[in-house]
Amino acid sequence: MTFYDDIYPFYPLQRTSFIFSGCLLTIILVFLVLALSLLLILPGIRGKSRLFWMVRILISLFIGAVIVALNFTNDWAEARMTTNATYKSFSNSVVQAEIGLHVGLYGINVTLKGNPVVQFNETIDYNEMFTWQDTIEEEYEEALEKGLPNPILYIAEKFTLSSPCGLIFQYRYSGQYASATLWTAFCTWMLANILFSMPVILYAGYMMLATAAFIFFSTASFSTIRNVPPCVFSIGNDSFETEYSHSFWLALATGVLCAIIGFLVVMFHFVIPEKIKEAFSVGVDYCDEEASAYGEAFLNSVFLEAVTISPHTSKGMGEHI
Repeated sequence: MTFYDDIYPFYPLQRTSFIFSGCLLTIILVFLVLALSLLLILPGIRGKSRLFWMVRILISLFIGAVIVALNFTNDWAEARMTTNATYKSFSNSVVQAEIGLHVGLYGINVTLKGNPVVQFNETIDYNEMFTWQDTIEEEYEEALEKGLPNPILYIAEKFTLSSPCGLIFQYRYSGQYASATLWTAFCTWMLANILFSMPVILYAGYMMLATAAFIFFSTASFSTIRNVPPCVFSIGNDSFETEYSHSFWLALATGVLCAIIGFLVVMFHFVIPEKIKEAFSVGVDYCDEEASAYGEAFLNSVFLEAVTISPHTSKGMGEHI
């Protein structure tokens, strides 16, 4: 133990490990509030359409939440391994740790977790974010000044402009185009929801197909990272390469879901147009619906005789007037 209790006064404190993304938490909360607000109107919907409305709301909000969240996730591509590596520069200390590289649309996330976590009287649990709005040169220099562990600096250096791998160029442009197409897909998703509430179900189906197309374009754009010559990350005696991860496959599955919904809506519009309009509650005569809901009615003949006026009576009343 030192006089400062292992905390040096002229250096920033060690960063705590990443727990959960604030952006993702905000997106989840916003769409949960929207879902609860829309589900509150379900008791006012009569008949079998109540279940259809609930499924429709949940699926639609799921698609919208996924499209927005995919812009801020850091697991479009991942790589991880457990190895023995040099911990800090100018030191012979070797630690056993799990090293992870997580690639998103706006940057990379490098993790380092010791096995065990506490080694050399220090907690080894790092999670560093490097964004490529322009380049990551400045963030890399800050990491050098803070004295981050060697494995983190080694991976971050691969994405700098001076690196012979040239990863920064392809990863940055692929992420930017993928993000742009995802936001376009979000706009078409909003148009589809607006059109579903109007008597133009066919065009709503077309918008869902357009949403699926833009999601597929985003995955295709991110897939161009494979055009870069393979750059192997070698740390210690082991090495690893990035592979597609959860966000990529979630985007692909969401695109397939949008394509299926759009195809079914377009097909049903041409096969059973009246049924599809009734399902989406557009073009339906609510007066007829209410009349059919009451069933068969009976008239009271006594009441009709009391209010019926014969033609002679009405004529006499007119002459009197």
